[in-house]
Parts: sequence; structure tokens; C-alpha cells
Amino acid sequence: MKLAAYPAFTATAFQSRLAYRNQVWSGVFGELVFMFARIAIWTSVFSTVASPSVDGVTLPQMITYALLAGPVLYWDYSRLLRDVGTAVKSGDIAVYLLKPLLYPAYMLANHTGNFLFDLLTVTVPVAIIIGFTVGLVPPASLFHGLAFLAFWALSFGMLFLLTTILGLAAFWLMTADSLDWFFNSIMTLLAGGIVPLWFFPGWLAAIAGNLPFAWVSYYPAAIYIGQLDPSQSLTAFIIGLVWFAVLLGVLLWLWAKARHRLIVQGG
Repeated sequence: MKLAAYPAFTATAFQSRLAYRNQVWSGVFGELVFMFARIAIWTSVFSTVASPSVDGVTLPQMITYALLAGPVLYWDYSRLLRDVGTAVKSGDIAVYLLKPLLYPAYMLANHTGNFLFDLLTVTVPVAIIIGFTVGLVPPASLFHGLAFLAFWALSFGMLFLLTTILGLAAFWLMTADSLDWFFNSIMTLLAGGIVPLWFFPGWLAAIAGNLPFAWVSYYPAAIYIGQLDPSQSLTAFIIGLVWFAVLLGVLLWLWAKARHRLIVQGG
């Protein structure tokens, strides 16, 4: 299948979400509750110190980091895991083997549509509400703002690869139900979405900062508020691209193995 055909899957996924517009209100409400809870926690933390900043980060910067590392960067990967797991469990995955398409590429196109829908209907409204009620800080500089956009794209790709690799494990486990909790636990600790890596013990920050999970939330948000200088940002981006290439290779290899396994099982 030509690459030009995949955007049609993105458009279809976006349009299908329009049929469930009532879910938007619950999504916005849920994200607002989540964000205001985090804001309350960080406000309490900063109120216990005499200095207006902690580790060089002010409360407005921390609130901005929480928004970026949460709703903006950390999209709903559970939907992707469920789709892969359901396709394997029901046997519908065999249909994709009969079509002239690459299943991981189809999933990327499909969930790009879901991501864009959530971004426009949930994330942007939440960001606007938080900005007007609590306040958000702009990028540390023009460089940091542009670098954030590049890291945001890398973040999306990294989370997609990690989730799809995990989802393909359903070919061997025959279910992806338990993988969501497992992956969420790892991401909560190592991605820096809840607690930034600069608050970690030195040894743990060194380990987590070199694992691919950190490129999902920590590096994009930290660069936006200026925690990394231009040279550090460039180095982090290059390492992130290396991780992206490695994970892409793993995904393609795993998909090739999974296809043969499905055939052997009589799929």
C-alpha cells in the first residue's frame, strides 16, 4: 500500500471519535481534576520552603511542567494497547495480514487520528483553563520553544513504539489486559510525568535519564522550562533519535516474528 493511503486511516479515526462527542466532557473534566490535584500537591510542596524556587524551578514553572508532562505529552496509550490485544484475542489480526499494509504503520496512522482528536478537544481546552485560572509560563527562550516542538514529535513516536512493542507481546500472552497496568507503573516512575527526574536520587536520575521512557515526558517538558541548555538539549535529542531507531528496529523484528507465530497457531 502506498504511503499516501495511510492518512486516510488517520482521518477515519478522527471522524469516528466525533460520533462520541459526549465523551469529550468527561475527558476534559477528568483531566482538570487530575491537573488541579497535581497543582495542589506542588503548591503544598513549594509552600514548605522559604525559597521561591526548588532546585532552580519556580512554582509556575512546575505547574507548566505538570501540564506538559501530563495531558500534553502523555496521550492515551491504553487505547492502542486495547486495540492490539483485542485484535489478537478475537482473531481479527488475521484480516490485516490479508491486506497490502504494514500493521504497525496502520496503527500509527489510526492512533495519530485519536491523538489529534484528544489534543484538540481535551488537551487544548484544559491548557486554556489552567492558563487563565492558575497561569502558565512561556518557553524559556525561542530556542527552547522550537526544541520543545521537536521533542514533542519525538515523544509521540517514542510512546507509540514502546506501546506497540508491548502490545505485540499479546501474540505470546494471548491477552494485553495485564500489560496496561505493568506499563503504566513503569512510565509513572521512569518517564518523569509525575515527579521530574531532577528530584530523583542521583543514581536513579542517571539511570532513568538514559532510558527511552524519559523522552516521553521528562525531556520535552524540562527543555520547555529551560532546565537544559542548548548543548544539553541537542545531545538529548541525538540520544533520543538513537533510541527511536533502536525501538523501531525492535518493533519491525517483533512484528515479523509475531506474523509467523500467528500463522503457526493457525491464525
